[in-house]
Amino acid sequence: MPVVLLAGGGRNRYKPVMPVPQSASIPRELFLADLGATERLAGLIAAQSRSADVIGLMGPLGCGKTTFARFFLRAMGWRGEEIPSPTFTLVQVYSLPSVEVWHFDLYRLSDPADTVELGFEDALAEGVSLIEWPDRLGALLPRERLEVALEMGVAPDERKARLIGYGGWCSRLRLLDESFAAPA
Repeated sequence: MPVVLLAGGGRNRYKPVMPVPQSASIPRELFLADLGATERLAGLIAAQSRSADVIGLMGPLGCGKTTFARFFLRAMGWRGEEIPSPTFTLVQVYSLPSVEVWHFDLYRLSDPADTVELGFEDALAEGVSLIEWPDRLGALLPRERLEVALEMGVAPDERKARLIGYGGWCSRLRLLDESFAAPA
């Protein structure tokens, strides 16, 4: 089955993807031609986000996970001056009028149980959780989530993104398909 590729201002292209387990959506593979396309994707996902959502940001160091999170927070309404990377603090919390957004960076996490000290349970119950390096959670990774896997493209600001929804995100990704296909 084809899925949509998002090109910044260019013509949309389609690419077939291997099937995934029944509990997950069909993966969407997107080509993000520039930072504007990454910002657009983050904004579209932010518009579909609600309290208790988990968005896992995956990919190698330097692939744009924190940049995606910054675009997401701006789209959710954050108007503060700074959005620092939580690499050393492990979590940053942003209180927005509609919801709290918890931005976790679990790269340095040695034991998933350490997330209790970070307020992980509160984040899951009350806010939207953006989680860089979600694989560090092991069995604590919530079943209902959206995975956004980023990888570098050829040009400096090019990215490839692969989105897979679990639980309620399956239907929300179907709703986003038209937005992905529409020109920016």
